[in-house]
Amino acid sequence: MRADIGINSFAVYEDATEFYGMAEVTLPEVSQIAEEVKGAGISGAFNGAFTGQIESMTLTLNFRTVTPYAIKLNEPRNHQLDLRASQQYWDNVAGKHVQQAVKHVLMVTPTKFAPGKLAPAASAEASGEYAATYFATYINGEKVMEIDILNFIYFINGVDYLAEVRKALGK
Repeated sequence: MRADIGINSFAVYEDATEFYGMAEVTLPEVSQIAEEVKGAGISGAFNGAFTGQIESMTLTLNFRTVTPYAIKLNEPRNHQLDLRASQQYWDNVAGKHVQQAVKHVLMVTPTKFAPGKLAPAASAEASGEYAATYFATYINGEKVMEIDILNFIYFINGVDYLAEVRKALGK
Protein backbone atom coordinates (compact mmCIF):
# COMPACT_ATOMS: atom_id res chain seq x y z
CA MET A 1 0.00 0.00 0.00
CA ARG A 2 1.11 3.51 -0.73
CA ALA A 3 0.01 6.63 1.15
CA ASP A 4 0.77 9.97 -0.50
CA ILE A 5 1.96 12.49 2.08
CA GLY A 6 2.84 15.66 0.17
CA ILE A 7 5.62 17.91 -1.07
CA ASN A 8 8.79 17.59 1.02
CA SER A 9 10.46 20.58 -0.63
CA PHE A 10 10.67 22.42 -3.95
CA ALA A 11 12.87 24.74 -5.98
CA VAL A 12 12.27 27.10 -8.90
CA TYR A 13 14.86 27.65 -11.65
CA GLU A 14 15.30 29.82 -14.71
CA ASP A 15 18.46 29.64 -16.84
CA ALA A 16 20.01 27.21 -14.30
CA THR A 17 19.66 29.87 -11.57
CA GLU A 18 17.69 28.94 -8.46
CA PHE A 19 15.22 31.56 -7.28
CA TYR A 20 15.60 31.95 -3.55
CA GLY A 21 12.95 33.53 -1.36
CA MET A 22 10.13 31.64 -3.06
CA ALA A 23 7.32 30.92 -0.63
CA GLU A 24 4.76 29.09 -2.72
CA VAL A 25 3.75 28.21 -6.29
CA THR A 26 0.24 27.72 -7.63
CA LEU A 27 0.44 25.65 -10.78
CA PRO A 28 -1.87 26.28 -13.73
CA GLU A 29 -5.29 24.69 -13.77
CA VAL A 30 -5.91 22.68 -16.94
CA SER A 31 -9.51 23.17 -18.09
CA GLN A 32 -10.93 21.91 -21.36
CA ILE A 33 -12.94 24.32 -23.49
CA ALA A 34 -16.47 22.95 -23.68
CA GLU A 35 -19.67 23.85 -25.50
CA GLU A 36 -23.20 23.00 -24.44
CA VAL A 37 -24.62 20.37 -26.78
CA LYS A 38 -28.39 20.09 -27.21
CA GLY A 39 -30.75 19.39 -30.04
CA ALA A 40 -32.65 16.73 -31.92
CA GLY A 41 -32.16 13.20 -30.68
CA ILE A 42 -30.84 14.28 -27.25
CA SER A 43 -33.07 14.27 -24.18
CA GLY A 44 -31.44 17.28 -22.58
CA ALA A 45 -28.04 18.91 -22.77
CA PHE A 46 -24.44 18.15 -21.86
CA ASN A 47 -21.09 19.89 -22.05
CA GLY A 48 -19.02 18.54 -24.91
CA ALA A 49 -15.30 19.15 -24.34
CA PHE A 50 -13.14 19.90 -27.37
CA THR A 51 -10.14 17.56 -27.34
CA GLY A 52 -6.95 19.40 -26.48
CA GLN A 53 -8.55 22.85 -26.50
CA ILE A 54 -7.46 24.46 -23.22
CA GLU A 55 -8.72 27.51 -21.34
CA SER A 56 -6.06 30.13 -20.49
CA MET A 57 -3.53 28.81 -17.97
CA THR A 58 -2.06 30.97 -15.20
CA LEU A 59 0.92 30.33 -12.93
CA THR A 60 1.22 32.21 -9.63
CA LEU A 61 4.52 32.60 -7.79
CA ASN A 62 4.53 33.93 -4.23
CA PHE A 63 7.72 35.44 -2.81
CA ARG A 64 8.44 36.18 0.84
CA THR A 65 10.01 39.51 -0.16
CA VAL A 66 10.61 41.59 -3.28
CA THR A 67 13.72 39.91 -4.65
CA PRO A 68 15.85 40.55 -7.74
CA TYR A 69 14.40 37.25 -9.05
CA ALA A 70 10.83 38.50 -8.64
CA ILE A 71 11.74 41.65 -10.55
CA LYS A 72 13.53 39.63 -13.26
CA LEU A 73 10.43 37.52 -13.80
CA ASN A 74 8.51 40.73 -14.49
CA GLU A 75 10.59 41.39 -17.65
CA PRO A 76 8.07 41.38 -20.55
CA ARG A 77 9.37 38.31 -22.36
CA ASN A 78 9.06 34.51 -22.33
CA HIS A 79 10.50 32.83 -19.25
CA GLN A 80 11.14 29.08 -19.18
CA LEU A 81 10.74 27.91 -15.61
CA ASP A 82 11.80 24.59 -14.18
CA LEU A 83 9.95 23.75 -10.95
CA ARG A 84 11.33 20.73 -9.13
CA ALA A 85 9.73 19.03 -6.17
CA SER A 86 10.47 16.12 -3.91
CA GLN A 87 7.12 14.44 -3.41
CA GLN A 88 6.96 12.12 -0.41
CA TYR A 89 4.85 9.03 0.15
CA TRP A 90 4.78 6.20 2.68
CA ASP A 91 5.50 2.71 1.32
CA ASN A 92 3.75 0.39 3.76
CA VAL A 93 5.29 -2.76 2.25
CA ALA A 94 8.86 -1.47 2.65
CA GLY A 95 7.98 0.37 5.88
CA LYS A 96 9.61 3.65 4.87
CA HIS A 97 9.14 7.08 3.35
CA VAL A 98 9.96 7.34 -0.36
CA GLN A 99 10.91 10.52 -2.23
CA GLN A 100 9.62 10.91 -5.77
CA ALA A 101 11.08 13.47 -8.20
CA VAL A 102 8.47 15.68 -9.87
CA LYS A 103 9.45 18.34 -12.40
CA HIS A 104 7.17 20.91 -14.01
CA VAL A 105 8.47 22.87 -17.02
CA LEU A 106 6.55 25.98 -18.03
CA MET A 107 6.87 28.71 -20.64
CA VAL A 108 5.34 31.85 -19.17
CA THR A 109 5.06 35.61 -19.67
CA PRO A 110 4.30 38.05 -16.84
CA THR A 111 0.82 39.54 -16.58
CA LYS A 112 0.81 40.93 -13.04
CA PHE A 113 3.32 41.82 -10.31
CA ALA A 114 2.26 42.67 -6.75
CA PRO A 115 5.14 43.86 -4.53
CA GLY A 116 3.05 43.06 -1.46
CA LYS A 117 3.13 44.92 1.81
CA LEU A 118 5.55 46.48 4.25
CA ALA A 119 5.18 45.58 7.93
CA PRO A 120 7.68 45.08 10.77
CA ALA A 121 8.78 41.48 11.34
CA ALA A 122 6.62 40.13 8.51
CA SER A 123 7.01 38.83 4.98
CA ALA A 124 6.12 41.17 2.12
CA GLU A 125 3.95 38.53 0.44
CA ALA A 126 5.02 39.65 -3.03
CA SER A 127 3.57 37.74 -5.96
CA GLY A 128 3.53 37.47 -9.72
CA GLU A 129 1.04 36.03 -12.16
CA TYR A 130 2.14 34.60 -15.49
CA ALA A 131 0.30 33.45 -18.61
CA ALA A 132 1.43 29.93 -19.49
CA THR A 133 1.49 28.60 -23.06
CA TYR A 134 3.51 25.45 -22.28
CA PHE A 135 3.18 23.11 -19.31
CA ALA A 136 4.88 19.71 -18.97
CA THR A 137 5.12 17.39 -15.99
CA TYR A 138 7.68 14.63 -15.40
CA ILE A 139 7.46 12.07 -12.60
CA ASN A 140 10.71 10.23 -11.85
CA GLY A 141 12.04 11.41 -15.22
CA GLU A 142 9.08 10.16 -17.29
CA LYS A 143 6.96 12.68 -19.17
CA VAL A 144 3.34 12.18 -18.09
CA MET A 145 1.82 15.44 -19.39
CA GLU A 146 2.71 18.02 -22.03
CA ILE A 147 0.43 20.85 -23.08
CA ASP A 148 1.78 23.14 -25.77
CA ILE A 149 -0.98 25.49 -26.83
CA LEU A 150 1.00 27.15 -29.64
CA ASN A 151 2.14 23.87 -31.22
CA PHE A 152 -1.10 21.83 -30.89
CA ILE A 153 0.24 19.27 -28.40
CA TYR A 154 -1.95 17.69 -25.73
CA PHE A 155 0.02 14.70 -24.42
CA ILE A 156 -1.26 12.69 -21.45
CA ASN A 157 0.26 9.37 -20.31
CA GLY A 158 1.91 8.51 -23.61
CA VAL A 159 -0.87 9.67 -25.97
CA ASP A 160 -0.82 12.91 -27.95
CA TYR A 161 -4.53 13.62 -28.32
CA LEU A 162 -3.96 16.41 -30.88
CA ALA A 163 -1.86 14.33 -33.32
CA GLU A 164 -4.90 13.75 -35.55
CA VAL A 165 -5.83 17.45 -35.40
CA ARG A 166 -2.30 18.45 -36.50
CA LYS A 167 -2.50 15.92 -39.33
CA ALA A 168 -5.90 17.24 -40.47
CA LEU A 169 -4.47 20.79 -40.48
CA GLY A 170 -1.36 19.79 -42.41
CA LYS A 171 0.98 20.57 -39.51
